[in-house]
Amino acid sequence: MADGGAGRTHPAGEGTISVLRILGWWAADYAYAGFWQVRSFFGRDQADDFTTGDRAPIVVLAGVYETWRFLEPLIVALHERGHPVHVVDALRRNQFPVQDEADQVADYLRAHDLSGVFLVAHSKGGLAGKLVMTGPEGARIRGMLAIATPFGGSRYARLLPGRVLRAFSPDDPSIVALGRELDVNARIVSIYAAFDPHIPEGSELAGAKNVVLETGGHFRILAHPRVMAELAALAE
Repeated sequence: MADGGAGRTHPAGEGTISVLRILGWWAADYAYAGFWQVRSFFGRDQADDFTTGDRAPIVVLAGVYETWRFLEPLIVALHERGHPVHVVDALRRNQFPVQDEADQVADYLRAHDLSGVFLVAHSKGGLAGKLVMTGPEGARIRGMLAIATPFGGSRYARLLPGRVLRAFSPDDPSIVALGRELDVNARIVSIYAAFDPHIPEGSELAGAKNVVLETGGHFRILAHPRVMAELAALAE
């Protein structure tokens, strides 16, 4: 159920989630991620194969350690609906700091003179997308659908090795600074699972339209039909 505007939508009957159900979601999530990570190495499509279409342009932003090919099922579905879909191939496996990723996305928008754009972003990609929306090229962006994005960070990040993952800590300066940027939130739809094994805090964003899916996962919700439904509503 959706409220049609800013706020939070949540499945009715929310309650305690059983351990067995969580374990099942977790296993299914990593099975999905593993399959599409392997599949992404064998894709034959090129980044510019999806840039035709007469509907609103979409720029797709992958998460950390993901290439755009990891999101290819979503890209194909968007393109089949008539959207020209752009990817920033230069991001490769997306190990850049969020600011650097945002700069590359902004450069892409400017270089291709894109306007009236919708961003569709997974996980870290949503952080970069929001940062672009707050910057000089933000006027080019009509809205963003953020899927499983850690807008408030993840406490698990403090326990992980490497700067790339620890940057998602709730007290990381980039997370804190982005959290203070409230003006663009009304143009964002944040969609996420009731249980996310990577983001225990969830992905609720103040002032945005928040949609909670009655399922679990960080990756497999990319294939949830509600994602396409929310994008269709956002792009109307």
